[in-house]
Amino acid sequence: MATVANPQPWTYTLELSRDPRAPGIARATLKSVLHGHGMPELADTAQLLASELVTNAYVHTEGPSSIRVDGEEGDHLRVSVWDTCPRVPALFGGIASGACGGPESASGRGLWFVRLWASAWGSDRGHAGGKVLWFELSPEGRRVRESASPVGCGECAGLEAVRRKTVASGAAQRAVEEATIAVRRHFRDAHLLNGSMW
Repeated sequence: MATVANPQPWTYTLELSRDPRAPGIARATLKSVLHGHGMPELADTAQLLASELVTNAYVHTEGPSSIRVDGEEGDHLRVSVWDTCPRVPALFGGIASGACGGPESASGRGLWFVRLWASAWGSDRGHAGGKVLWFELSPEGRRVRESASPVGCGECAGLEAVRRKTVASGAAQRAVEEATIAVRRHFRDAHLLNGSMW
């Protein structure tokens, strides 16, 4: 009679330079880790949410960042992003500021998406003078239906491809911001405001 070993927890940490390519590098690494550990169904959502957190670290801080991925085969996934700024955004339990908003604001929507799609999320302060923002996903604990996923929409995918290309090309910060706003504006208009998320 064959026995099945209990899944063992695993952890990966990637140090990221303050570089506009950091979100893409984090996405590629996360995809590889999740496929390697048999969790491909979480890869698209995890990559999108991690990219939002790493992009925020790049845009709103002046130092490096890191991403840590913790999980168990077939169970849950926790992604944590550390950066050098100790200020926690309001959407993650910090003091309210103009930098965080809802689905209709020009900035802060990425954090709102994390809260919407993750099974759990939060923040930890005091890590090496900075902070950690984290989220969790699980195969059974998805907060939104698959039909509401941005990866199921061709226009979302096209706009995200343009955004990734803009970031990878080393374009000016303004061009990266405009490409990111285009993705979020489409998502808000096509998926949030038409009621398909609820």
